[in-house]
Amino acid sequence: MPKFNDKWVVQPHGPLIELDRGLWTVEGEIVMPLGRFPRRMTVVALSDGRLLIWSPVPVDRATLQAIEAKGRIAFLIVPGIGHRLDIRAWASRFAKAQVLSPPGAREAVGEAVPVTATIDILGDPDVSFAAADGTDGKEGVLRVIRDGRLTLVVNDILANVRHPHGLGAKIMARLFGFGISRPRMPRPAKRMFVKDGRALAAQMRGWAADPALTRIVVSHGDVIEDDCAAVFERAAADFD
Repeated sequence: MPKFNDKWVVQPHGPLIELDRGLWTVEGEIVMPLGRFPRRMTVVALSDGRLLIWSPVPVDRATLQAIEAKGRIAFLIVPGIGHRLDIRAWASRFAKAQVLSPPGAREAVGEAVPVTATIDILGDPDVSFAAADGTDGKEGVLRVIRDGRLTLVVNDILANVRHPHGLGAKIMARLFGFGISRPRMPRPAKRMFVKDGRALAAQMRGWAADPALTRIVVSHGDVIEDDCAAVFERAAADFD
């Protein structure tokens, strides 16, 4: 069984940043030999005031207090197999929160904590959770609508690590294709999670065609807010 953090292990991270109404993010880092690799947690407020945490990352007291001030943490979403490291610590601290994962990741996430559901149980007209097409149910996607603006929160189907910190992080980002030159799907994720590349590419092109698309939030790297349609078109072309 993989190693999971049972305790609340805080690694370097930035502050809680507002991206849109009821949508925040925290950029963190995983300390590794010769560098720090970026990771990102996303916080979304539902219409009834409850919160969901996407790809939970332990944060310091001030940041956690800032999150809890936004609402009650009701859902913890583990968006993929590679994002289970800290879910035990979060589930322990927020025992009443329900844990969601995409269906293809349920068994793996279940090694860390019990999974409540693998379907959308959020009950919100403007926030929805589903598995990405073509990934055998292993990769989650979150749609967030705010005043007609669409934010897509994705996991390892797209990375945008443009500024890795340290030699080790730079080597890892370049070697495994974590989006140094442009946003793209990392090579290990493509190999491990993509069952039907054409189906995923078609979904990406569908997202690109949505005129409401405003922002893409990735689990690794910078938030994308410029020419999001072109980002998905180029990522889709990688499967042609």
